[in-house]
Amino acid sequence: MRSVLRLFFVALLAASALGKLLDMPGFYAIVGSYQALPEEWTPFAAWALTLVELALALWLLSEKSLRRAALATCAIHAFYFVWLSVTLLRGLDLPNCGCFGVYWARPLRWHTPLEDLVLFVLAFLLLRRTADRENS
Repeated sequence: MRSVLRLFFVALLAASALGKLLDMPGFYAIVGSYQALPEEWTPFAAWALTLVELALALWLLSEKSLRRAALATCAIHAFYFVWLSVTLLRGLDLPNCGCFGVYWARPLRWHTPLEDLVLFVLAFLLLRRTADRENS
């Protein structure tokens, strides 16, 4: 189960990062559409989100410090859950949540943060399985 979860998150995070990397200027526009940061910070935030996802995918793939990688996976999905929920509570209507960049546009709806909540639970399960294995 641990290997399945680890590889699932490797694939998910790598696909998400790749989707963003294919059109970074387009992803800047998506990040800007959240109206949460000063405009001049948008490229930095877009690159930071993308590179963190890519680094996390590679970290999970390496299996080094897997417990910390699983904890970081929990953190990123908790962050996305809060970020998306706050955006919806602010009443913004976004035609593309940006979850996979520009090319797989999905509107931001209430099910979007719920997906990240499910991903958080799965990442927490990975964390527990990793901790259980390390304590055995």
